[in-house]
Amino acid sequence: MTKKITSTDRLTPPIGGFQEIDGRRLFVHRSGSGGPAVVFLPGAGAVGLDYFGVQQGVSQFTTAVVYDRGGTGYSDPLTLPRTAAAVATELRNLLHAQDIDAPYVLAAHSLGGAYAHRFTQLYPQDVAGLVWLDAFHRDWDDFMPPSASLAATERRAPDLEQLEQMRPALREMRTELLANYPEYMRQPLIEAKMSDEWFHVGIAERSKLAELATELRAGPNVPDVPVVALTVVGADPTQEARTSQELHDGKTRLDAALVSAVSRGEQRFLSDTHHHRLCFDRPDAVVQAIRDVVDRARP
Repeated sequence: MTKKITSTDRLTPPIGGFQEIDGRRLFVHRSGSGGPAVVFLPGAGAVGLDYFGVQQGVSQFTTAVVYDRGGTGYSDPLTLPRTAAAVATELRNLLHAQDIDAPYVLAAHSLGGAYAHRFTQLYPQDVAGLVWLDAFHRDWDDFMPPSASLAATERRAPDLEQLEQMRPALREMRTELLANYPEYMRQPLIEAKMSDEWFHVGIAERSKLAELATELRAGPNVPDVPVVALTVVGADPTQEARTSQELHDGKTRLDAALVSAVSRGEQRFLSDTHHHRLCFDRPDAVVQAIRDVVDRARP
């Protein structure tokens, strides 16, 4: 599925601003100071401000950056999905335009892992460390049962009609997840996330997962930098117990392979949350993992 998201009535972010890159506006919000700067790479269907809570924690000890990649969130429309190389190059250009010095610690959640990995392949000298937040792996299919392959995941993705049926439950969930956000941010962000435009974006970004994995397999492993992987193994009420256990076993082995490929890698398990709730339920664990990677990356 390839779709160009268009809108003449652009949503206005409740905080942050825009940086023009290649004639398009990218949403970006930074806080804190010092380095190495930490950059959050959102998952599919997520936006930079979903990581606002953990950004605030990280900003207490270094520069913290959230943003929306082109075609998503508050950034200008763009045809989706995109190659990982296009997203990684765009992010590097954004950071340079914002005068945020390299190297960076990349904190990647879910699909953001694909773009973080590609960034390390293209610009290894610009990477000080990685924080893997239950993130995408190029070798997913090697560790998962066929029923959970990337191609199968693409086929099972909900369409607009299914999302429409889920709309009341999604609104309730997002209202609960954002309960601790400042009022001036919470309601505008909930309304934006419930918009048809953002629903389209989430569907489009998930539509070429297998191709992203193929793109990443053509390049090298992550560089030998400090890595902390948070592996989420909490019970997901939307999954059957057997399916959930198979996914947990696969993710455990995937993240173990990731951290064992570097000299300063560490895997940590979280059993009291699940995938999309990680940064909301356990901001303490996320911020601590980032702090540890930042400390290990500093000279």
